[in-house]
Amino acid sequence: MIVDELVRCGVTDAVLCPGSRSAPLAFALHAADAAGRLRLHVRIDERTAGFLALGLALRSGRPVPVATTSGTAVANLHPAVLEASHAGVALLVLTADRPPQLIGTGANQTVVQPGIFGDAVRLAVAGAPAVDPQRENGPWRAAVGRAVAAALGPPPGPVHVNLPFAEPLVPDGGTAPAGRPGGEPWTAVSRVRVQAAPLPLDPTASTLVIAGARAPAEVRGWGLPVVAEPASGVWDAGLRAGPWLLGAVPDGLLPAQVVVAGRPTLHRPAQRLLADPRVVVYALADPDGASWTDVVGTVRAVGAAPRWAPPSGWTARWLDADAAAGKALDDALDDPAAPGGLRLARALVDALPGGALLVVGSSNPVRDVSLAAVPRGDVTVLANRGVAGIDGTVSTAIGAALAHEGPAYALLGDLTLLHDTTGLVIGPDEPRPDLTVVVLNDGGGGIFGLLEQGAPEHAGAFERVFGTPHTVDLAALAAATGLAHVRLDDLSDLPGALEPARGIRLVEIPADRAALRAGHAAVRTAVAAAL
Repeated sequence: MIVDELVRCGVTDAVLCPGSRSAPLAFALHAADAAGRLRLHVRIDERTAGFLALGLALRSGRPVPVATTSGTAVANLHPAVLEASHAGVALLVLTADRPPQLIGTGANQTVVQPGIFGDAVRLAVAGAPAVDPQRENGPWRAAVGRAVAAALGPPPGPVHVNLPFAEPLVPDGGTAPAGRPGGEPWTAVSRVRVQAAPLPLDPTASTLVIAGARAPAEVRGWGLPVVAEPASGVWDAGLRAGPWLLGAVPDGLLPAQVVVAGRPTLHRPAQRLLADPRVVVYALADPDGASWTDVVGTVRAVGAAPRWAPPSGWTARWLDADAAAGKALDDALDDPAAPGGLRLARALVDALPGGALLVVGSSNPVRDVSLAAVPRGDVTVLANRGVAGIDGTVSTAIGAALAHEGPAYALLGDLTLLHDTTGLVIGPDEPRPDLTVVVLNDGGGGIFGLLEQGAPEHAGAFERVFGTPHTVDLAALAAATGLAHVRLDDLSDLPGALEPARGIRLVEIPADRAALRAGHAAVRTAVAAAL
């Protein structure tokens, strides 16, 4: 009944972890998969399962349920729930539970599950009577429809449905009622969109747009200079060297006003510009009801964009500066001594086939792509930037690849890969995508070398507590999980390693962290000199 209603509400994929108390869900999901009503993905690790469902939902735009048994299985979904909450992803968390009368009695594998995710969920459905899988139940069907509607928003995000199952937990051979005839949901819900008033700004003033995740596609047609993050959805409308230009805005290019579109999170120079008292800051209202981004507290108003009429030559001056900065950037990256991550990001994005999906890790990889690659409109770029953790990225990439119609790739650091090695554990009967995972292996946490703790005065403590070196053999890891593996010592061999292949494969690129901080400083100096 619950699974049937999920399908009627538009669910096409579901993720399941094994368990006894969740057996009714498992049987129902298996039956729906066998009947071709949805595609089932089974995983042994709940944290991996949560991020797999998140990746499926992130790429498809449809709600995806992840079903678990009771107890600590539920707690292991929390990282994925937090990411879905802050990224606005429609994740449906279905947790099996003991009947209410067993809570607090010392019953095995029993914790208080209602409310376990706090305010991270858009809706928590709990406290209903135990579900009887063999009987029709209108209130539970209505609850499923309400949960799906809440996950789709506004604003979209995770929903928790706690399902107390009483014994028996296995089918008795009978057939559960099919509910209303046809495929219509019990409760049909229309999507709600937010309509905002126009921003009270001067459309003729010199304006710069800073775009992050969930930026609207209309940004492309504004005729304004745009600094867009790779996962913004409007990356191809952005300046190639935009992040470098924000680090040292050339004379004559300081905007009178900045419009924040979506949720930019990557670059500190962007936040410094938004904090500049000479600049008036506005934010676009999100049509799905997500809150606006205002890290430094300078946003004057939130609303819809007007019809723009920028000063003559304003955008052209930014484009000229971008061209000069881009040439200096490429000249600097042509040096084999330049940072390996930047050189890899440029080469990888350039070599991707049209229609490709690229999932980038939330540490250095997404920044490397933003800083070094030429933006492309024919490549879909995704990243877990809701909470910007590295956990679950392998599973997110696999889920997104399963939902993508075209070649799929991921660019990760070695620690991000190791953080989610169980994401590579896929059973022989499970759907498996064609996914190439490119890993920059610099033997630890390279991003910290670029932050304050990577300064020379902290060298005594840095390597152990921030660099966190490891001795994992990635070829052996690939062999243990049944993946093809190739190591490339020369980036000129990268295009060949990206040729379409069946299944999941690991492409390892070795790198050295030692000179990363100095290498970035050298590139920054070269770009600044060109301006």
